[in-house]
Amino acid sequence: MPAASPTTIRHRLLVQKLRRLREEAGFTQAEVAAEMDWSESKQIKIERGNIPVRVPDVRALLVHYGLVGADRKEETDAILQLARDARQKGWWHTYGDAVPEWFEPFLGLETEATNIRTYQSELVHGLLQTPDYYRAFMSGSVAPGDSDEFERKVALRLQRQARLDRSDAPAYWTIMNEAALHRFPGSPEMMRAQLDHILERMTLQHVTVQVLPFAAGMHPAMDGPFELLGFPESLDLDVVYLESQTGALYLEEKPQVARYRMIFDQLRAKALDPNQTRALITQRIREVT
Repeated sequence: MPAASPTTIRHRLLVQKLRRLREEAGFTQAEVAAEMDWSESKQIKIERGNIPVRVPDVRALLVHYGLVGADRKEETDAILQLARDARQKGWWHTYGDAVPEWFEPFLGLETEATNIRTYQSELVHGLLQTPDYYRAFMSGSVAPGDSDEFERKVALRLQRQARLDRSDAPAYWTIMNEAALHRFPGSPEMMRAQLDHILERMTLQHVTVQVLPFAAGMHPAMDGPFELLGFPESLDLDVVYLESQTGALYLEEKPQVARYRMIFDQLRAKALDPNQTRALITQRIREVT
């Protein structure tokens, strides 16, 4: 899907339902497009989740798919409410240009994920970064921006991190390459504070941190970091997120997601267990001067 698609879990669930209803009714996409008096391209984009769907359009589709009568009213009402919810702006819109357009779909998915699994090759993962660590990372970029932009981005990151302290916190599991423990963000003091923060976060029952040591040698994620965003099994909507300097890629096909699950499991087996990880981080804190 294009990085700028209006992707939230509600939107993805809506288009999944619309696609299933069309298939159950026995219509092709071309037939539906002709009946709705719009292009087949629009119908394809709707079912791929590439464009937002207007509530009147959803209502017309439901009628065409046969969801009429008192016996289908509850289902119809639920889908229409899902369509209304899917068009609501996310909390991150208040941060303005601190959120690139290509990053908005990720925030929508991360906000509602029930589990987050990530591998990081060079950096501490964003949900574990201290503000100073993140500022140092931004300062090292090609086009760092001004201090006001920095602080908006820091505030956004803190808002994302706050979910780990809420009652609806996701199961969060991050594996980081040992290189992340040696990559100073700016000063020994900053590094010690960052490592202390990781240890503090590891005390949360739903947070698991592992370090992949240099001694593990070659591994299946040598080509870079990734995130697996998981949702309730009944929804079957898990996503792999791959980020670059200027955009992002979202992988949703079952074989793609399954491949990254397998990669994560192999990394987990090669990495130090949480107790060994805690000991290594503690050792690094002593070594940082």
